[in-house]
Amino acid sequence: MVYALFLHSLVRWIIMLLALAVLVQGISGMSSKKPFTSGARKSMLFLMISCDIQLLLGLVLFFVNGWGNVLAQGHAMDNKYNRFYTVEHSIGMLLAIVFIHIGYTATKKRIDDNVKYKRIFWFTLLALVIILATVPWPGKEIVGRPMLRSL
Repeated sequence: MVYALFLHSLVRWIIMLLALAVLVQGISGMSSKKPFTSGARKSMLFLMISCDIQLLLGLVLFFVNGWGNVLAQGHAMDNKYNRFYTVEHSIGMLLAIVFIHIGYTATKKRIDDNVKYKRIFWFTLLALVIILATVPWPGKEIVGRPMLRSL
């Protein structure tokens, strides 16, 4: 369980770095009107895979830490701590992952390359904003956690 929490904390940074790389590629592709490259597609794919791994780690932590029971028993909204982890964090991250998947789907469609760059940019930006809003950052009242959980 300690390893899952450490990995969940570590993968968050990988996702943020990959999301920034995809955003830079999206801006670069839109401004220069260059053809959509396999490198851009692979960056988006790696971001999506990282998000899926993070989701699996998060699900393990959700059920091992008893958040599923809190939700099932109707205590999710009792206090800020319960609400954050059972509702806000969980739903926010699921939405972010859905947006990443939608962005990746655009890379496989037969559409204009500029449209592909626009879609990966906007869907990744939206996902990153949601991620940043729902991560338990240090200093966040009641739910704050360290920047990187240690073993």
